[in-house]
Amino acid sequence: MDRTRSGCAFVCPGQGSQSVGMGRDLADSFAEAREVFAAVDSALGEPLSRLMFEGPEDELVLTRNAQPALMAVSVAVVRVIEAKSGRSLADLADYVAGHSLGEYSALAAAGALDVGTAARLLRLRGEAMQSAVPVGEGAMAAVLGLDLAAVREVAAAAGAIGVCDVANDNADGQVVVSGAHAAVVRAVDLAKEAGAKRSILLPVSAPFHCALMAPAAEAMAAAFAEVTWAAPSVPLVSNVEAAAIDDPAVIQARLVDQVTGMVRWRESVQWMAANGVSRLVEVGAGKVLTGMVKRIDRALAAEALGSPAEIEAFVAAAAK
Repeated sequence: MDRTRSGCAFVCPGQGSQSVGMGRDLADSFAEAREVFAAVDSALGEPLSRLMFEGPEDELVLTRNAQPALMAVSVAVVRVIEAKSGRSLADLADYVAGHSLGEYSALAAAGALDVGTAARLLRLRGEAMQSAVPVGEGAMAAVLGLDLAAVREVAAAAGAIGVCDVANDNADGQVVVSGAHAAVVRAVDLAKEAGAKRSILLPVSAPFHCALMAPAAEAMAAAFAEVTWAAPSVPLVSNVEAAAIDDPAVIQARLVDQVTGMVRWRESVQWMAANGVSRLVEVGAGKVLTGMVKRIDRALAAEALGSPAEIEAFVAAAAK
């Protein structure tokens, strides 16, 4: 299949999709998955795969663990698909994309980073994000039922008492704000007054994708300078640009920007649809992105591949 004509994009989930048991059936079924998990364990110097397979959940959900764990499962799925289909990612997809940390998963899958390097970067990213703001001083909230422009107004008004930024534009009527705790609580109240269907604080450990994450962005920029990068085999649709990029220097800059910037997921999906993508395949743990895609553009086909049965069905269909 000509990569430029596949009409398919592979997308990788972000934090929140983790669960105890993730990846275990892949490891039981496929040598390629076991190789990915072993490489991540080796890079981190600890058995992250055991935590993924067995828990406990309160350790798996920690940002420093959840981020490399989710990357490992996404890359494992892609490597299994490549092995079983006999086709490279570049043959199967026109673009890759990922939600927040999922960009690292997408880049590792596309060969811009080796999986061990991606694991180490995500461990650092998780620790840097967690340490950027003392626990309890930041917050995030989901606003449902208002469009992006309305939530921007809410965030600007709440910003009078502290940092409050739009962190995620996930889908129509599904926007997340992030910042100082008092300001985000104020945004929740203002969103309700503005007509939001729901506006709720999220159970997160830090206020991701806002200006308070500047120390974490600096840490990532320093780490990137020590890493060997390659151009991805498939262009990355960037969270920050909501458009495709493939130059390694630009990718690094946008990953730094992403730490404090908004995840433009709705626009990214729309960009892919406008540029020849008719099918989005979520590779990794859970089905969160598949649900978002259905809210963004019902004309797009969307499916999640995370289990051996789902992978085998996909490979069988691709062979026809």
